[in-house]
Amino acid sequence: MKPIAPLSSLNSAAATAATGPRQNAAGGFGKMLGDAIQQVNENQVQADRAVEKLQTGEARNIHEVMIALEKADISMRLMVQMRNKVIEAYQEVMRMQV
Repeated sequence: MKPIAPLSSLNSAAATAATGPRQNAAGGFGKMLGDAIQQVNENQVQADRAVEKLQTGEARNIHEVMIALEKADISMRLMVQMRNKVIEAYQEVMRMQV
């Protein structure tokens, strides 16, 4: 089983964004968002595979299956909350009078 990756990539991206705009930003926010969505998808696929292996008898350790399921659940909840905050911010900007 693969260990949970640290959030160092997000921390370094936030630190870079805080120092100012980058020259020739390859993807920028869009790339970071796409990578995050890809990671959530990979977590979901791994959880599905772990459940399949448990059902077929290939995996005997239910703890690893439950960890994979919880990891997928938490990453999906985080993505939904991020989406909600982005929508909320967009709506707030649209309510501003110019």
